[in-house]
Amino acid sequence: MWSSGRSEALLEAGLPVPIEIRPIRGAKRLRLRFDDTSGTLKLTCPMRTSRRAALAWALDQRQWIEAQLARALPAEPFEAGAVIPVEGVDTLIVWSEREPRTPRLMNGELRCGGPPAGLARRVEAVLKRQAIAVMSREVAEYAATAGAAATSVSLGDAGTRWGSCSSQGKIRLSWRLILAPPQVRRYVVAHEVAHLKHLNHAADFKALEARLFGPGLAEAKAALRKVGPRLRRLGRGL
Repeated sequence: MWSSGRSEALLEAGLPVPIEIRPIRGAKRLRLRFDDTSGTLKLTCPMRTSRRAALAWALDQRQWIEAQLARALPAEPFEAGAVIPVEGVDTLIVWSEREPRTPRLMNGELRCGGPPAGLARRVEAVLKRQAIAVMSREVAEYAATAGAAATSVSLGDAGTRWGSCSSQGKIRLSWRLILAPPQVRRYVVAHEVAHLKHLNHAADFKALEARLFGPGLAEAKAALRKVGPRLRRLGRGL
């Protein structure tokens, strides 16, 4: 039986921060908020809600949770001297007046010249060019395996979603995935390509997603939950 009052914050598998579940007498629905002071999730629910059901609902809000974490943690702007991941590999941003304006990846460094004031914009632009090239190719590869075709592939930067697929076959992916390790990026790509055949998350969808991605699907999902909050704050201004 639930009891009213304060509950202990517990670290649950699948959630990046501890969660505190509080059954409230008279509550009509579940509510979730992130307390950045304590670094915990606060979940209130009706008294008759089981702990298992409450946690399952919270797990379905992972993308929203990641967005809240990204806003609560310090921004990491693209600036000279910053170390950022590019395809999961730590890369030093280097500015020099002797370098070309267009950033280039060389030996673990992203080297760039041109006016210092436009450095962040140029770094983001080159990352987006790499993102659309890499992910368009991966979409085509997975789609061929699935016996489907995307009508378009574009980039976005939604606060709560890493990708989407419309009923018209348009796939949209976060450019920030180019910062993530390849298996994380490919998981999201495989997920959205699977939606070309199944616009739901039923058994057929999950089977196709697993077939497209191959071994390590659960590990890739877990890795995205781990690195997601940082990816969302990279390149943000102070």
